[in-house]
Amino acid sequence: MMTRKATVDAREAEEIRRRNAELERAVAEAAAREERLRRELEAALARLAVAEEGEERLCVQLGELEAEAVTQAVEYREHVRALSERLAFADGVLRNSGIAAGVGSSG
Repeated sequence: MMTRKATVDAREAEEIRRRNAELERAVAEAAAREERLRRELEAALARLAVAEEGEERLCVQLGELEAEAVTQAVEYREHVRALSERLAFADGVLRNSGIAAGVGSSG
């Protein structure tokens, strides 16, 4: 009977060793997976930082371009206004001198 108990105990011990080995493999795999995911997360965070920096640069450039566009629009409007005033002045001079009436009727 003693040998039978020893055999059962040996089987249980072997089963415990086998299960322990499985658990150790599972823990090692989980640790490796965790390390891989940590590296992937660090890489993603680095890419995010680069993307955020790029976004900031683009926003600055866009702001500069918008300011330049506004400046150009103001300058263009002033130029058009000045040309309109010159045209109105020239039209007034022509009307006052009577040349404008003679231009349209040639005979």
